[in-house]
Amino acid sequence: MNGVTGRMGYRQHLVRSVLAIRDEGGVVLSDGRRVVLEPVLVGRNESALSRIARTHGIAEYSTDLAGVLDDPSIDVYFDAQLTSVRHKALVAAIEAGKHTYAEKPVVETVDEALEIAALARAAGVKTGVVHDKIYLPGLLKLRRLIEGGFFGRILSVRGEFGYWVFEGDWQQAQRPSWNYRVEDGGGIVVDMFAHWSYVLESLFGQVEAVTARAVTHIPERVDEHGAPYAATADDSAYAIFELAGGVVAQVNSSWCVRVDRKELVEFQVDGTEGSAVAGLWGCRAQHRSATPRPVWNPDQPTTEAFRDQWTEIPDNGTFDNGFKVQWEEFVRHVVEDAPHAHDVLSGARGIQLAQAGLASSEQGRRIEIEPLDTDQ
Repeated sequence: MNGVTGRMGYRQHLVRSVLAIRDEGGVVLSDGRRVVLEPVLVGRNESALSRIARTHGIAEYSTDLAGVLDDPSIDVYFDAQLTSVRHKALVAAIEAGKHTYAEKPVVETVDEALEIAALARAAGVKTGVVHDKIYLPGLLKLRRLIEGGFFGRILSVRGEFGYWVFEGDWQQAQRPSWNYRVEDGGGIVVDMFAHWSYVLESLFGQVEAVTARAVTHIPERVDEHGAPYAATADDSAYAIFELAGGVVAQVNSSWCVRVDRKELVEFQVDGTEGSAVAGLWGCRAQHRSATPRPVWNPDQPTTEAFRDQWTEIPDNGTFDNGFKVQWEEFVRHVVEDAPHAHDVLSGARGIQLAQAGLASSEQGRRIEIEPLDTDQ
């Protein structure tokens, strides 16, 4: 596991996924057997690795990635490093015969992702890319409605994501400064369009075209050391995604918005038979038969409590950590060839969508998304 000294790699992938699976006795396979995970930590900071290993009872850690990849007892290489340095490590891992699982965006360009896919095919190893958002409880409830035919014909999707990230001057920023420097791989389009790609594809249909506007609303921020820096990457993006089947999705992504909704991300889905609003945890719906009859009257104050007219969708079960579920899914894919849709080509489509979004913003026009040439 490379990159576990970072917040996401440590909290979600190491502690809440791999170690949690280890503590539960392993990943359960279809025949009842269990696959036990034993992490080997890799990184540049030996003291940080040592501290994490001691804290969690991990036997092995190293600053020598090449040496770890040469170890025949290692089956899977996981990467949560900065995107800008991930390509070289993934190539090395595949050449060493390791299955690879990586954070998104998996690499910086579509060509790099297609190269990795080709190398993996030639080496006979499997690939996976993180796709955590589709395991959010709210989106799982939304999927239940979709699969149950609740919406009839789906017409449109409206997504709102984001929150105010402090500039770092009078309050510390909630995100690292590299997120706001394009030279370090930052930018909300690169970050979030990779998510919207698999979310939209998984729930509603593959993205066929995008029209986007990416902007930098806050041009200067203050870094972790109190030094001002130029924010060269986009911090907000406003996009229209055209999906297969005629569904239109409008998604706003912003680190410069104050939240006036129930959750930090919400998707409203409207169909001929009903509508729903899904967030991180909650999902509420309104069927055609229960839809009120609003009347536009600007001369009178609104008296209807519109949000009270929706029905909350019950949990009807328990929801595990989405990152952990993905790890279990990928391990089953590796060990018993269980289905796994989110490979490096899925990651490539996310990168392709981000690049198309940036091109649309720069050129001021709609960009069609061409099928990837997977024969490279």
